[in-house]
Amino acid sequence: MLLSILLQAAAGAGLGKFGAALGAAIAVIGAGIGIGKIGSSAMESIARQPEASGDIRMGMIIAAALVEGVALIAIIVCLLTLFL
Repeated sequence: MLLSILLQAAAGAGLGKFGAALGAAIAVIGAGIGIGKIGSSAMESIARQPEASGDIRMGMIIAAALVEGVALIAIIVCLLTLFL
């Protein structure tokens, strides 16, 4: 009886660690896609209006930093879940 309870607890912990690793991977992939779309849209905008390149570039950097910050927080939460 005790052995079956311990085995179930060990299996649940392994699945939780797999979920944390999967969450970190999804956060990184999502951030990469998001920053890629931001850069692509900014380059298209600069090509259409070269005189507004400074404003577009500043907006692109701010948006990319926000996306990267959210991804970093998601990775930290997933890694804390993984090790705790």
